[in-house]
Parts: sequence; C-alpha cells; structure tokens
Amino acid sequence: MGLGSSARREANISSKRSAREKALASAFVYDSTTHDQYLNATAMEIVARISAREWTASKVLEAYMARAVLSQAKTNCITEVLFEDARKQAKELDEEFSRTGNLRGHLHGVPMSFKDQYEIAGYDATIGFTHWANKPCTKDAFIVSQCRNAGAIIIVKTNVPQTMFAFECSNTLWGRTTNPWGDNFTCGGSSGGEAALLAMDGSALGVGSDIGGSLRIPTSYCGIYSMKPSADRVSNDGARGCNPGYEAIRVAYGPMGRSVKDCELFCRTIFGEQDAAHQNVPIPYRPVELPSKLKFGYYFSDQLVRSSPANIRAVQKTIDALRLQGHECIEFFPSLSKEAMSTFVGLATADGYKRMLSTLESDPRESSLFLSTLGPKLPGVVRNLIGWVARTFFGDKLFSDLFSLARSKSVSEFIEFTDRRNKVIRAWYNEVWDKNNFDGIIAPVQALPTIPHGACAVLSPLAASTVLYNVVDSPVGILPITRVDPACDALPAGFVPGATGGSTIFEKRMYVGPEAVYDPKAMEGIPVGVQIVGRKWEDEKVLGMMQVVDEALGPRGFGPGSWKQS
Repeated sequence: MGLGSSARREANISSKRSAREKALASAFVYDSTTHDQYLNATAMEIVARISAREWTASKVLEAYMARAVLSQAKTNCITEVLFEDARKQAKELDEEFSRTGNLRGHLHGVPMSFKDQYEIAGYDATIGFTHWANKPCTKDAFIVSQCRNAGAIIIVKTNVPQTMFAFECSNTLWGRTTNPWGDNFTCGGSSGGEAALLAMDGSALGVGSDIGGSLRIPTSYCGIYSMKPSADRVSNDGARGCNPGYEAIRVAYGPMGRSVKDCELFCRTIFGEQDAAHQNVPIPYRPVELPSKLKFGYYFSDQLVRSSPANIRAVQKTIDALRLQGHECIEFFPSLSKEAMSTFVGLATADGYKRMLSTLESDPRESSLFLSTLGPKLPGVVRNLIGWVARTFFGDKLFSDLFSLARSKSVSEFIEFTDRRNKVIRAWYNEVWDKNNFDGIIAPVQALPTIPHGACAVLSPLAASTVLYNVVDSPVGILPITRVDPACDALPAGFVPGATGGSTIFEKRMYVGPEAVYDPKAMEGIPVGVQIVGRKWEDEKVLGMMQVVDEALGPRGFGPGSWKQS
C-alpha cells in the first residue's frame, strides 16, 4: 500500500534533511586561524591571490565549506550541498592552473552559492516543495554553466520562502531561515538563504532573483550587497518558479555579494552571452566613465507607509556623504508609487493566484502568504465590505483601494492593467528622469530594517518600496549603510499612524501598541541599506554609482569578515 500524502511529505522532509546533514559533515570544522585569511577576501581578491600562486582553489574552498556549515547551524540557510563535486572541481582547477599557468576565467576558484530555484545537474531544485524532492535536475541552468565555465566552484544552494512570493524565508521542506544578526528576525526573501549565507562569509559570491524585491530586501536585512539588473540582462533558462508564463512583471536575475566590486565582477562575466532560446539580451558589459559630479534624486518614504527612523537615517547618511564629495542631491516625492503598487497587485492577482498556489499540493500554506493571497479567495461582497470598513472606520483609503484590486480578473481587465503598467513606466520617465535629469536615485529599500518572524503575514504590502522598480524595470543596486541604533532610531514623540498620508492600518501595526513590529532596541545591530536606482539598461552606471556611494561612506563595518561569533 502506498504512503498517504502526509506520510510522503514527512518522509521527504526527513530524507532531504538527513542527506543535507550528512553532506555538510564532510567539511572541516571552521578554524579562524586557518580559514579567516580566505574568508576575509572578496571574490576579486580570491582570483588575484590564486593567480599570483599564493593560494589554491582547494584551500580557499575548504575555508568556505567550513564556514558554510557554521552559517547553516546559525541560520538554517542551506538546502542542497555540493561539497564532494566542489572538491573535484577545485582539484581540476588547481591541476589545470599548475600545468598551464592560465586561469579558467574571471571567477577562477571562487566558491559560489545559488538560490535554490536554479537547476544544477544531479541535484534537486525543490524551492521548498516536499513533492518536488528527490527529483534531481538533468542539466545546469544557463547561468550556472556560465559561472562554471568562468571557473566558479558551486558549493551549496540556499533556502527560499514558499512560492518565493514573500519576504520571509520559510517552507515546509527546509523550515525557516533566520537573520544572522538577530535570531528573532527574518533574513528576508525570497533570496533569503543566499543573503544569510553571504553575510556570514559562507560563500564568496551568490546569485538570486527579483520580481518584487527578492534580491534587494534580504540584501538590506542581512547587510550585504546586490544588483538587480534590468530584466532580461541575465538569462532565466533553468530558473524554476511556481508561475511559469507570467510575464506581466519580468523577473530579474542577479548577483549578491560582499562588495560592489564583486557584483561588478559577476556582471562583467555574465552579461551579453545569450542562452539557447535567445531570451536574454545580447548586450555585453559596457564600462562607463561617470562625471566627477553626479546628480541624485532622493526620498525618505514610498508614500504608502512612513519609513522608520532607522531607514530615514540610512538615506540621510547617504545623502550627507554624497554632498560632502560635491555631488548634487535633490529631494523629490515618488508620487507614482501608489499607482505602481496598485498595478502590481492588479496584475499579480489576475488568476486569483490559482496557478501559484496549486504548486503547494499537500504542503501546508505558510502564514507569510496570508494577506497577499486573502483577497482573491473571498467573495466579492466580503472583500468590498472589508474595504468599506477600512475606509469608513479607519480612514484608510490606501488599504481599501489595494485590497479591492486583489481579485481574479477577466482577460480584458488583465490587458487594462498591462496598459496601466506601461503608462506608469512612461509617466515615471517623464516626471522623474526626464524632468529632473537625475543620474540616479537614492531610496529606502523598505520602511522597516527587518521584521520579526511571522510579520509578513499582515505586512506584505511593505514590498511597495521595491515593487516600484520592478514595475518600471529599473536596474537597482543595494548597499549596506548603517545599523539600527536605539539611541538614534526611536520613534518620534507624538507619532500618529497615517498622519503623513500613509496607510493608517499598516502604520499602526508597524509602530503602535505592545505588538508593534518596529522595535529599535530589539533590532539593535540589524543592518539597514538603501537602493541606488538607474534608468533601464544603465546597469553599468548603477554599479559605478554604487561604488561612488560606497567610497563616499567609507569603512563602516560591512563586507568580508564583518560577522563575528558571539
């Protein structure tokens, strides 16, 4: 007699987690004296030291595998473990370099990690679904092949939230990933496991993806660097998802690392090579020379909710540093943010999330999906009633309007929302880029530095800050700026939810009462980043502006070696 769905689920969970622990056990125990010289190096420095014959790929690899085990023990960030294959590849690279004196490519000997969605031959790509377990892929994703061909050594794959449509990081198969800077807080999502691993130096370079902030949110929560390229700059071939064919908002694929230079290294290596289906644009990396004086626009709030004092301070600190270097910084208000978020909700909910949620099969639905998927499953009269209550008794038209859009739609309505998206894009260029002639934009990544586990269930619209740049398809870089400091980041006296035009309901949940999400004392030490935004296809300019900002801010306790055992 066959196993029931519950028994199969538990059997798959047990077998996958046991296999992971067995594979992790093959690594050496982390030793700071032996390993830190390698862990404290950027990816670029690793390649340079190997090229100078000071290090070998094998020695570098052992250090990162040891640290990956520590990262897993701390945060539960790893899914698939490739240690034995990695050792074989490192040995091949070392023998080849010893024989020829030539590096394999720009990533020679760099230990890399990939978000679980990327297919790697011989390993599962479950994205946390128990029923996708024990079904190994037969070939590498195109971007995996690109990295291997450049000499990268892939050591692990990393955890994601269920359906990859939340900015927490938990699923039935692998469980919850925590923030390396605070166990009670999430690492973010959907590239959350990747961010947690990199923050702890468990990998030298990683790859994630982004449809609503999935690269940027965990990057900020965990204090690393990342680059969301323009969509289609990097191939999606072999990157799994749970809503294939949905292209109203394009997914962007890009690097996560521990320095700007490492994000640039990835882009120099990957940009331009087309996959077999010619689905990515054939634009190679184009070096840019920035003017000595740049013009930045900036804002402190996405106009949907008020940003926390910590996130406001991160933007202000960035602007202050740029002005000291002679750059021009002009405040503006992103008036199209609400329309962009409305368009995103209208498009994303067009089928009522039927296809996305069907992939759960027998897996219990994670709480992080509660609010984002609530609207479409309610009868129209109930959904309208909730909107009326929010508007009438809470004075929250914003919540009411967004919630009313979360419903299934006809093909005609879907086309109308696609047209709205195109109008938002044209208006953004006209009202922001062309009117002001900005080189770049400095913006908060989110209204909060991070959230405690479970809070995404009712605060999923906080992704509006990042969603804007998916709707208009801008390249965006993320830099860590500062850390939460209770002495600087307390909520101002007399704070009133909704007083500045944001959502009363969300701001009350964020800031008011005994269950308020924002707690600078509990969040002390949590990293806070900013977005560095450019025009579509100006990815290289964004990387250049990231470097300008990074240098203007100076050393501030981020990068390789910044996470220490307590």
